[in-house]
Parts: sequence; C-alpha cells; structure tokens
Amino acid sequence: MSDDRPILRLAHSPDPDDAFMWWPLFELDGRPPAIDTGRFRYEPVLSDIESLNQRAAHTGDLEITAMSCAQYPHVKDRYVITACGSSMGTDYGPKLVARSPMTLEQLRHANATVAIPGERTSAFAVLNMMLGRSNFQPTAIEFDRIIEAVASGEFEVGLVIHEGQLTFGDAGLHLIEDVGRWWAEREKLPMPLGVNALRRDLETIHGKGTLDEIAAKLLESVQYALANREASIAYALQYARGMTSELADEFVALYVNNWTLDFGDEGRAAVARFLQCCEEIGLTPPAGTVDFIG
Repeated sequence: MSDDRPILRLAHSPDPDDAFMWWPLFELDGRPPAIDTGRFRYEPVLSDIESLNQRAAHTGDLEITAMSCAQYPHVKDRYVITACGSSMGTDYGPKLVARSPMTLEQLRHANATVAIPGERTSAFAVLNMMLGRSNFQPTAIEFDRIIEAVASGEFEVGLVIHEGQLTFGDAGLHLIEDVGRWWAEREKLPMPLGVNALRRDLETIHGKGTLDEIAAKLLESVQYALANREASIAYALQYARGMTSELADEFVALYVNNWTLDFGDEGRAAVARFLQCCEEIGLTPPAGTVDFIG
C-alpha cells in the first residue's frame, strides 16, 4: 500500500548527536519509524553544517534544517527556530587547537592562518569575538579535515567542531582555547552552537498550526531517543567516524541535553545575546526579536 503523505525533509549534520536525535522519525531498512509521525513522512538529508547554512540562505528549499545559530539572522524571514533540537554547551564547545603549545594572546599577535569549518558557523563567530576580526586569516575547509590539516602543518591553527572536540589530542594537537568556555566566562550564559529550524511557509502550504504540529513531533523524537539510549547510540555510531560506542555516548551527552529538549528562558537569552554580539562585530545583520516554535 502506497504512502501518499507529504514528505518533510529533515536536514542535519552527519555527526552522532544529530543522528541520535532524529532517527526515530525515519523509515530505516524498510521498517516504519519508531514513533508515529502523524500526517507527514520525514526523510533525512545529511550534509555538513556550513553547506546547510549556505543552502538555507541561497535556496531555502529544505522544510526542516539544522543551521548554525550565527546563520539565523541571514534567513530569519524564511525560517523559524524550534524550541527543541538545539546544540548548546555549558562551559564547553568547539576547540581552537595548534601543533605546538600557544596562548590565546600569542595567537592574537601572530596573524596566523586558521582552518575553520565555515564562515557562517557559530564557532567562527565566537573566534572573531575572541581574537578580533583583523588578527587572523581564516580559511574554510571541510570540518572533518581540520585536525589532519593542522597536524600535517598545512595550517598553523584549527577550529575543531563535532567529535573532533574529544579526539584532537589523539593527533598530538594542543588546546589553545575552548571557545565555549571562553564565551561562558565572558557572558555567564551557555553557548548556542546549532539550532533546528522550520520553513515558515509550511503554515501556508499545510494549514494553520502546522509549525506547532511539526515542532511537537520533533520533541517527541528527541524524547524517544533519550528514553531508548542504547538503540539511539547504536544508530548514531555510523556517523561517529571511528569512535567507540563509549566515546560516542560521551559526545552525545555533551550536546543532547536539557537545552536540546527546550531552550528555556536562559537558552533563549543566550541566543539573543549571542546574535547581538554577532551584530556588534559586523558579522551578521540585526536579528531582531527571535521567534521560537514549540
């Protein structure tokens, strides 16, 4: 029997925490989704976060997409942030690393070339806040190549995201600064890295209340994943790039947490402050009032 329900594409990074959250929504290996998905079918679209940032800005075709928090002001007219599905760190976040020990002050005066995972990423935004926009030379490369590129000497310094935050030491690299800790010490707020967003016109296409309906289903997916952690980790391992199940579980625990279930008042305040800082250093247009669905 054919399934003619509308398909919603849910785009996320190919990393363990996103895979952990959203697998309950998908048909896998011919099996139905782990949860009832209501009047929609959900289809995964996997792409690195900078590509998703650019796609949201240029085509805006994806119905549901992960994006960097720093990207939101560029697409706020097209997308709205969901209250669940965020990646936020408290006193931790992406890592600024080098081949040799170096202080942040030394780096500020070195005018070094820094490998970054994309100019629309939240990690890059905080790096600019830390160093000053004129004090380094950024070069965007694939996020999963940064550790190797720094270890080989291709770049002096690298800004590491995803599971590389836990594994950079295995390549002999040295931590200059945890940008999430730097942000927390300065702002006394968690650092908003990634957000999940819905296309605003889904409300027009599928009827009033659609955005709230989808947001509720996304929350149900995260809740199911947390309640069935062993199965969720098993699925997420295929995106863990050589990590053990124990290390993958540790990484997921960093970014699938209470903030992921709902920003809450503090999380919303962190997003507003983060976007204000991005605007103040000239990285983004004004965000205005940030809408949250759910």
